[in-house]
Amino acid sequence: MQAPVLVLKDSLKRESGTKVHHGNIQASKAVADIIRTTLGPRSMLKMLLDASGGIVSMIELSRTQDEEVGDGTTSVIVTTVVYVYMNFALCLTFGMKSGVAGEMLHVAEAFIDKHYHPTVICRAYNKALEDAIAVLDKIAMDIDVKDRATMLGLVKSCIGTKFTSQFGDLIADLALDATTIVGVDLGQGLREVDIKKYIKVEKVPGGQLEDSMVLKGVMFNKDVIAPGKMRRKIVNPRIILLDCPLEYKKGENQTNAELLKEEDWGVLLKLEEEYIESLCVQILKFKPDVVITEKGLSDLACHYLSKAGVSAIRRLRKTDNNRIAKACGAVIVNRPDELQESDVGTGAGLFEVKKIGDEFFAFIVDCKDPKACTILLRGPSKDLLNEVERNLQDAMSVARNILKNPKLVPGGGATELTVSATLKQKSSSVDGIEKWPYEAAAIAFEAIPRTLAQNCGVNVIRTMTALQGKHANGENAWIGIDGNTGAITDVKEKKIWDAYNVKAQTFKTAIESACLLLRIDDIVSGIKKKQPPGSKAPSKPQVETEGDADNEQMIPE
Repeated sequence: MQAPVLVLKDSLKRESGTKVHHGNIQASKAVADIIRTTLGPRSMLKMLLDASGGIVSMIELSRTQDEEVGDGTTSVIVTTVVYVYMNFALCLTFGMKSGVAGEMLHVAEAFIDKHYHPTVICRAYNKALEDAIAVLDKIAMDIDVKDRATMLGLVKSCIGTKFTSQFGDLIADLALDATTIVGVDLGQGLREVDIKKYIKVEKVPGGQLEDSMVLKGVMFNKDVIAPGKMRRKIVNPRIILLDCPLEYKKGENQTNAELLKEEDWGVLLKLEEEYIESLCVQILKFKPDVVITEKGLSDLACHYLSKAGVSAIRRLRKTDNNRIAKACGAVIVNRPDELQESDVGTGAGLFEVKKIGDEFFAFIVDCKDPKACTILLRGPSKDLLNEVERNLQDAMSVARNILKNPKLVPGGGATELTVSATLKQKSSSVDGIEKWPYEAAAIAFEAIPRTLAQNCGVNVIRTMTALQGKHANGENAWIGIDGNTGAITDVKEKKIWDAYNVKAQTFKTAIESACLLLRIDDIVSGIKKKQPPGSKAPSKPQVETEGDADNEQMIPE
């Protein structure tokens, strides 16, 4: 059988086999070493400079876990692998509270050198992941989410190293109140807490940070259409939400109207008035106090509504409309003729328009059983409010994780040490050549406590030896490192905890990402170089046969 022929541009480069594995591992180790010092309360900060010497913010570098569990801040080591070969960029981000993925790849390098097949290493790693999750289930501690003091302590312990910790319980209180409001019980012990759709953070400069509050309802930056004719304060309002325009339909494409007599123009205007009036009559027969639409609302419709004592708001965002529906129990309607009594929202206690600073804000608050809320943040400057919002998002993510799965595992590296000790014991029962990568994976979990000890400035060897002795045979699961002093302590007494969801997602993402990178064995990459004017045209593509495919030399330009 004839070998396949590969035709490549002369600006391209192809690499295969072990060189690809080594390159990816070296790249991930380099980034892991940079980010390693950002773990724990004694973490260091990172700064990037662009070509002109300007500072590039690195605050958002660790955002991988944010989608799943919301824990992706500067106190979290995230191993981000950016392995760029000219035009082709392979970017893999590993979400973890440590350099677990970087360590997994580091210990895998020795097996690659010994010609272990990457599939064998990945199989051993996946087996280690299953056993690690089983250990988490065993040592996890259930908590009562209705005990506010306990929940407050948990949220505070997770955001204690952030900027807002100087304001006491404020941020933890806001996060806990908001997530409790939007939580929905699905039955069978399941709970859904959607903090992205149904919690809105409204930042209004001015006032003190202590003036911030959680509204049992919705707030948005809108005023009524006709302020002089429409009420700005209504108690126990009946609210109708629409997703359609209350104005005359515009013709599609080009519409021609032929008018032969002067009276025809009056007929045309009358048709428009009758259409708008019929829409308003269909709405007004349900006796609403407030009508809110996502589309336009004509002056004529505004006249009919204000005449009936109805306040109207137009061109509201879809997301805000959804939150209002969740807060007051209304149903968003697409056509006025489909309105029913059950679509009218009666759950709100107060509709009010207030002026804060130079802008008007509408409040639909004091709702009976709201499933959406708004957090109003006040502060002296936009920069302060932006930082508070970032801290608040982290606090809400922690509260959400605990509400969805009310389990805790030991912090301070205690969980990783317990997992490591248990996997080392189980490695003796693993058959075949998978035994050695499995044992190496067990050792890799020790990267967390080791990094914590390094960042505290204590003697790493003595600390790790003492910890390994206490965790021998998988015992003393609550013995870990105090991130402030570096002392070996009972993390349960010190209230150093991690949410079960965060830790489980950390292990899964780290090992799955390491396996994904190990399975890459071929990279074709290149870069486009601009030809200076008057230069020679590029040479013809060179032909490469399968026998030359593993040749690691660059194709000459």
